[in-house]
Amino acid sequence: MQWGIFTLTKLTLNELTYLNLLLSVDGIGPGKVRNLLAKFHSIESILHSDYNSLIEVEGISDNLSSRIIKAKRLFNETKLATEKELNKLKKINGYVITIWDKEYPPLLKKIYDPPLMLYAIGSFEDDDNYSIAVVGTRQPTSYGKLQAERLAADIVHQRITVISGLARGIDSIAHYSALKNNGRTIAVVGSGLDVIYPPENKKLFEQIAASGMIVSEYRLGAKPDAQNFPKRNRIISGLSLGVIIIETGIGGGAMQTASFALDQSREVFAVPGNVGSRQSEGTNLLIQKGEAKLILSVEDVLVELELKLKPVIGKNIPKPQVELNLFEEKIMGVLSGDPIQIDKIAALTNLSTSDCLVHLLSLEFKGLIKQLPGKMFALL
Repeated sequence: MQWGIFTLTKLTLNELTYLNLLLSVDGIGPGKVRNLLAKFHSIESILHSDYNSLIEVEGISDNLSSRIIKAKRLFNETKLATEKELNKLKKINGYVITIWDKEYPPLLKKIYDPPLMLYAIGSFEDDDNYSIAVVGTRQPTSYGKLQAERLAADIVHQRITVISGLARGIDSIAHYSALKNNGRTIAVVGSGLDVIYPPENKKLFEQIAASGMIVSEYRLGAKPDAQNFPKRNRIISGLSLGVIIIETGIGGGAMQTASFALDQSREVFAVPGNVGSRQSEGTNLLIQKGEAKLILSVEDVLVELELKLKPVIGKNIPKPQVELNLFEEKIMGVLSGDPIQIDKIAALTNLSTSDCLVHLLSLEFKGLIKQLPGKMFALL
């Protein structure tokens, strides 16, 4: 039977069944699966291996080895459950993707413990490789709400995807603002795709699914249990080049996301807040400890991520504000990304060649232009 009509994974139904069987074994997670695959090369081979072979693998104890061997007895039962789940996914326009599929997001694949299997509605686009996460408290102040709405809008105006967690508060505002400004947004949820949480976000869930993407590592029917959200947070940061934290208490989930981002070598940004505000204790602490860069606008984020974002927004990345004199402004007005010779610049600006060289040198020191061989000049 062909499953490609509602799953992007290249795995067959039997292979998906073996994967579900292995992941259902208590004590088996992505890390141990990778260790097992290094020795056995396929999920099926793992489940058909013997006790002595299994215990040779790092992290596989006597008890764990026994549980793996027992699991294969449930193959037929698990296959029926897998087939049933795929049919349910089809009804909600969802699909399965695994870490072995080319559609799996490359940024997420680079983190320490990427999920082996993702459930999704919508599809990844190339530009999603240049995403920025916006997260924060479920109980924002008016200031926090304003900042979340403003920053998310400015991000999508640069054709950058906004990623968040569909939670109440800052997350929801970021998603809504992205949609309101005709931008793209991805929601990473801590429950099955058929369990919308919080329930009042049903309309938002549907709007994101229609124009963006909903992602979960949890099987259909999974409840939004508290332990799911820290794992969810590592995916939010893992899908992003950087994470913006807007208002969070010291013990808030956004602090976990910041910690994951740092571990994943992703940039962390924080909006400063009132010293007396409980909602700003976390963001201010991140800034104080040097774990997050203080930002006042999206321009601060774009400048910091300039090299990583160039493929998606190119020269739209704003430069830091620099004071220019009248002659420098005139020269900047005739320059572009294509090199122009000094004599042509002088003719276009009605300045002498010697005056042009003086002001061009000043612009070069300010980091706004570059000089090329043959007295050619262009914008950086």
